[in-house]
Amino acid sequence: MTPSESRLGMTPSDARLGKAPSDARLGRHGRSTRVRLAVCLGALLLASCAQQTTQPGAVGVERRQMLLVSSAQIDQASSQQYTALVGRAREQAVLNRDPALVGRVRAITARLIPVTRRFRADAPGWPWEVNVFTSKQLNAFCMPGGKIGVYSGLIQRLQLTDDELAAILGHEIAHALREHGRERVSQALATNTALAIGAAVLGVGQTAASLGALVADVTFTLPNSRTHETEADRIGVELAARAGYDPRGAVTVWQKMARADTGSTPQFLSTHPSSESRIRDLEVYAERVRPVIGQP
Repeated sequence: MTPSESRLGMTPSDARLGKAPSDARLGRHGRSTRVRLAVCLGALLLASCAQQTTQPGAVGVERRQMLLVSSAQIDQASSQQYTALVGRAREQAVLNRDPALVGRVRAITARLIPVTRRFRADAPGWPWEVNVFTSKQLNAFCMPGGKIGVYSGLIQRLQLTDDELAAILGHEIAHALREHGRERVSQALATNTALAIGAAVLGVGQTAASLGALVADVTFTLPNSRTHETEADRIGVELAARAGYDPRGAVTVWQKMARADTGSTPQFLSTHPSSESRIRDLEVYAERVRPVIGQP
């Protein structure tokens, strides 16, 4: 789960649309230039489609991803937005108000971080940050690069056990490990690139996408795909188990979320749709990783 655009106070910049010179102006040379551009852009897409960002772990999560932008670019954008979010929370006096609650969240996270090496050797060395925001929202997130936020309402209203909280944190950390935000930005860029290819070949114009706008929109606003959610579920239960928590907490916390009486769809469920099939999948994978409980 990632914080919504409204909470971060972000307004993605609009993409700028430029016009390509017509064939009448450019002639044969112009048409050949556009064709070469199309070929180059197509080659870029093909070359980027065979990257694997993590090891499969005991749960066997393994899938090649299309990544058109660097981790450094995504992590920098994430860090800037997280810093701004924390700054606003501090000004509003809603940052880390309950020392005991903050200590609990950070202690669980501290046990999860070392076992991330099972999926990414570099992850334990990320510049992790963990904060708790005082809010009734049922919400939590881990932004690219290890920037974690938990809303107090999620823990207090659902009366989460440590096993359940570890399951949620493991799920959110898994999104960062698998670089789902980076992948979704790349998918958006690929769409825009395809439009640019078509415009170049047809001579009707060319769209220049704003990377900053895509990072803001894809990373902080749009829900994750079903594929991303399944990967995060399965990696999350392994992280929790290896950190010494009962992975079956992932099942009970989703049951609690589904029963939550909020008068409206909880924020956590609005982007993490709960279903019987999902709970069954969690039950299967929680059992699969029980042999590795406490084995970092």
